[in-house]
Amino acid sequence: MKDKRILFVSSEVVPYLPETELSSTAFNVAKNAHSKGVQTRIFMPRFGVINERRHQLHEVIRLSGMNLVVNDMDMPLIIKVASIPKERMQVYFIDNEEYFKRKAVFTDEDNELFEDNDERAIFFAKGVIETVKKLNWAPDIIHVHGWMASLLPLYLKEFYKEEPLFTESKIVTSLYNNGFEGTLDETLAEKVKFDNISDEKTATIKTPNFTNILKSAIENSDAIIHGSEEISDELTSFIEEQNVPVLGYQTENLKESYLDFYAGLIPAN
Repeated sequence: MKDKRILFVSSEVVPYLPETELSSTAFNVAKNAHSKGVQTRIFMPRFGVINERRHQLHEVIRLSGMNLVVNDMDMPLIIKVASIPKERMQVYFIDNEEYFKRKAVFTDEDNELFEDNDERAIFFAKGVIETVKKLNWAPDIIHVHGWMASLLPLYLKEFYKEEPLFTESKIVTSLYNNGFEGTLDETLAEKVKFDNISDEKTATIKTPNFTNILKSAIENSDAIIHGSEEISDELTSFIEEQNVPVLGYQTENLKESYLDFYAGLIPAN
């Protein structure tokens, strides 16, 4: 795997957000790959709870400045970057004043989902892909963590399917028990269809609950990893129907198991 390229896209990463199974796994797997000579890039949303001064985030002017269209609205994309101390690993932050300035992650003070979480997820997916295009950095593996990142596989397979930079990229999605109650905005599928993604491809997210958003990621991925020990029977059955490589939940040698799994997905030169 030395000198291969892995793009890690996660809704949560330590030390920028509190330690959870998801945020820790995303960080540790990326750190291990980086230590083995793999070229890594990490992307996450720049949630307003992240302390920019403490973590030394700064805007990358050459990458910022474009507008992304979300549901027929032009939304400015701001890219910030920081280095994880001691690791020499760069983390890129997708930012926008409208979507990510508020001092919270997914829910308000009453623990209700933000009404625009659907648009935030679309913006995040498109922002990651457009930034990687600007970097002209073709990843061998794209590893997705967390439901807010789960529209990325759909966009890569459909909206960006003609983009040569990602022709050889293999998409891996990790599944976690970091769900939410209820649904995102019921018009999510319509907003995705605005990007010329067909009814057939958006059918899975017509009811945009946690399970269906993950199903969309699963059906557009090349491989799946169980990031949590307990995954719902519905999702487990859905994974089995896809006939793709699956890595079960790892309790020991997690980091090496992930590297071996990546290696098995990349065609031999």
